[in-house]
Amino acid sequence: MVALGHEVTLGSRAKDNPVALDWARQAGGRAAAGTFAEAAAAAEVVVNAVGGRVALSALEAAGAQHLDGKVLIDVSNPLAFEEGQARLSPVESDSVAEQIQRAFPHARVVKTLNTVNCQVMVDPGRVPGEHVLFVCGEDAEAKEQVTALLGEFGWPAGRVLDLGGIREARAVEMWLPLWLSLFRAFGHADFNLELRRAR
Repeated sequence: MVALGHEVTLGSRAKDNPVALDWARQAGGRAAAGTFAEAAAAAEVVVNAVGGRVALSALEAAGAQHLDGKVLIDVSNPLAFEEGQARLSPVESDSVAEQIQRAFPHARVVKTLNTVNCQVMVDPGRVPGEHVLFVCGEDAEAKEQVTALLGEFGWPAGRVLDLGGIREARAVEMWLPLWLSLFRAFGHADFNLELRRAR
């Protein structure tokens, strides 16, 4: 996002987080680091890129007053490894994105990007073909804004599929176990879904 000309503040629990400060130094003049609250306060768009199981606590630290009215892009997955097995929680009857929307009702939550790895997120050309991303959320204008940002990353609007309301985040979060199986089978993460349908 910095390379595309956006100003980015990386939030963390502590203002003096050495990893965040080092990233900001290396990323250049449009990059900064601060607390979750400082990052959210400075943002026009907030990206939740922490683990899904700690997303609510990170966003609570950011402060509801810094999230109200803003587009909040949730790229997280509710994954943890327990006894050597990947587990999702919540799963099926709820989603991280829905939890975020309930906890911060005035934020404009859009779920996207959680079905590909971080490199494919911002460089879809790593995978050949007309593979797709999904968006879901309650706010149509927010989804349009996010789709435009995805376009800056290289995702044509025709390959960004709107699944509907925030409840659809359950489906895209449940994709992760299959993604992990494919990763093990392929030995790398440069893959994605390409959908074909009758017109």
